[in-house]
Amino acid sequence: MQAIDFWYSIGSTYSYLTVMRLDDYCEAEGISVNWRPFNVRAIMVEQNNVPFKDKPVKTAYMWRDIERRADLYGLPLAVPAPYPLEHLVLANQVALLGMQEGWGKSFTIASYRAWFVDGLPAGSDPNLSNSLKHAGQEPTTTIERAQSPAVIEALDRETRTCKALGVFGSPSFVVGREVFWGDDRLDDAIKWAKDRTLHS
Repeated sequence: MQAIDFWYSIGSTYSYLTVMRLDDYCEAEGISVNWRPFNVRAIMVEQNNVPFKDKPVKTAYMWRDIERRADLYGLPLAVPAPYPLEHLVLANQVALLGMQEGWGKSFTIASYRAWFVDGLPAGSDPNLSNSLKHAGQEPTTTIERAQSPAVIEALDRETRTCKALGVFGSPSFVVGREVFWGDDRLDDAIKWAKDRTLHS
């Protein structure tokens, strides 16, 4: 079965809807998924795409849309959540280090839960340290390691990789070289992966 690459950036609001349900949903569908953090802010700045800045009507719609979808999925939610995140890049450096070491998903899910349920910005304390503890990591040394040149370069490399694939936002799902953008495109990505497997 062809796997789905889940490109996400902690800092994306709609990614909450995906992060909190993805593994169970894909397991039920018989699809494997690779979690791949990247720096969506770098891509958006490069494209001069700041989706909600100075757009109060669009921002209000976003929060209500997320609220509706969370209700459909049975996810807890308290919106509006703090947005945008000051430490988006650090949050994703930590997540990427965690993916390399096997605790990244646990950290990401805890970060989003604290952000969207408890109102604590991801990437900042107390969310950052508490989410690391939830993932079984010692916060001070882990944060230091996440800010090493190797991890900084790794996140830059992942960001360049997804950009080359045509990813421009989070969450995105990539099957081969097909890009599906948005939480509401997860079913399309799963169907595409299944169809490619059947006809391969």
